[in-house]
Amino acid sequence: AVAGCRLGRDRFLIVLLSESGMRIGEALGMRRGDVHLLPDSSSLGCHVRGAHVHVEPRPDNVNGARCKAGRPRVVPVARPVIEAYREYLLERDEVPAAALVDYLLVNVSGPAAGRPLTYSNAQQLVERAAARAGFHAHPHLFRHSAATRWLRAGVPIDVVQALLGHANAASTAVYLHATDEDKRAAVDRVEAAR
Repeated sequence: AVAGCRLGRDRFLIVLLSESGMRIGEALGMRRGDVHLLPDSSSLGCHVRGAHVHVEPRPDNVNGARCKAGRPRVVPVARPVIEAYREYLLERDEVPAAALVDYLLVNVSGPAAGRPLTYSNAQQLVERAAARAGFHAHPHLFRHSAATRWLRAGVPIDVVQALLGHANAASTAVYLHATDEDKRAAVDRVEAAR
């Protein structure tokens, strides 16, 4: 879907969702101060090491965004998020109305320039970007992709659970998507152990 993005903001949103596994409501409720992309954020009053973002539940988001789990968490992020964020900031800095807004994700053109993105905005931009790239997508797809990628890379399920902000492992199990190759490899491992 990133290939179908025309704006840096759109690329940033899709990269953030796909790399962090965040829910769309969590991303839409973020403020600029929730993004800590330095190796050491102690100058910001934060003692979490490495690049990361803070997911903070806020009941008063003007765009209606909400944090489903209702509890804060920290999500580490990697270079793709940092690079996409830098690109988005250059674009955002060209929008005078955005300077007065603390929301991280804002409209960067038109009569709504500077206003926080809404669920509808995000849904539409993801659908348009995916269509231009030749497939169908919705924001939650990126959460599934992140979880599946982590699990296939051997990340323990309890760590994936923490990254996704799930209260229990049963919620995380929904993100396990076994392929035919996964099933074949499991049967072959058991056969080889006999």
